[in-house]
Amino acid sequence: MNVYHDIETLPDMRPGARESFIEDARNNVKAPSDMTKEKALDELGILDANERKFTSKDKALSLWCERFGLEKAEEIGDANWRKTSFDATQGQICCIGYAFDDGFTHSCVGDEKDILQNFFSALVSEFDARRRPMFIGHNHVAFDLPFIFRRAVILGVEPPRFLPSIPRPWDESVFDTMFQWAGHGNRISMDALCKALGIPGKDGMDGSKVCDAYLEGRISEIAEYCRGDVERTRQIYRRMTFYPGLLAIGPEIDPAEFVPDWEREAA
Repeated sequence: MNVYHDIETLPDMRPGARESFIEDARNNVKAPSDMTKEKALDELGILDANERKFTSKDKALSLWCERFGLEKAEEIGDANWRKTSFDATQGQICCIGYAFDDGFTHSCVGDEKDILQNFFSALVSEFDARRRPMFIGHNHVAFDLPFIFRRAVILGVEPPRFLPSIPRPWDESVFDTMFQWAGHGNRISMDALCKALGIPGKDGMDGSKVCDAYLEGRISEIAEYCRGDVERTRQIYRRMTFYPGLLAIGPEIDPAEFVPDWEREAA
């Protein structure tokens, strides 16, 4: 049994979490990690060639902090808060999308504990001891599967024993499309891989927009986006394993959207 899956995550949504990151940024004013001497001098309006030449990076960053630090604190604090969506000890799951074999795509949304319970129940109901399940995702070995396991531990929701928790990329129970394509230590985005394979990529929504969509109450849009990633993962897997034919796609998704370019041209 093939289980295609994807998750969407949120930052720490506990009351006051974002505000605490902003307050910390105000109390520890420093330039962003990607701030260069040249960029700092540009933003300070220091254009004289000699002054730029003899101003050290440390001095430039110090001047930048004096002028812009407090002004930028909210932006920096908000950015740091949003990064907690990658950390299962602070962030949380807002959607799990999945599909079995050639079946329809599904999504679980709502309360995080309910999301996990519904996903695990679906896995158990489809489990067949004669067909060992293989979990297929994009970067799911490093992110999705460990995140699901850690959130399950935190919330006290016991996962099925056959669900990989902290797998290795070469385990028989997983197929990671990013690892299989890019190799150990390398990365490729799902969108870039879709483009290389002639598979329709993401349109409009992407992972960086999930938090804002959630705060605006656009949950159905997140669910649709997550199901789309599940379908893209399935298409990628089929291409990488030379599995022919089209797929059964759920009623929420237009099948024509997922016909690869090379199949359209052949038709």
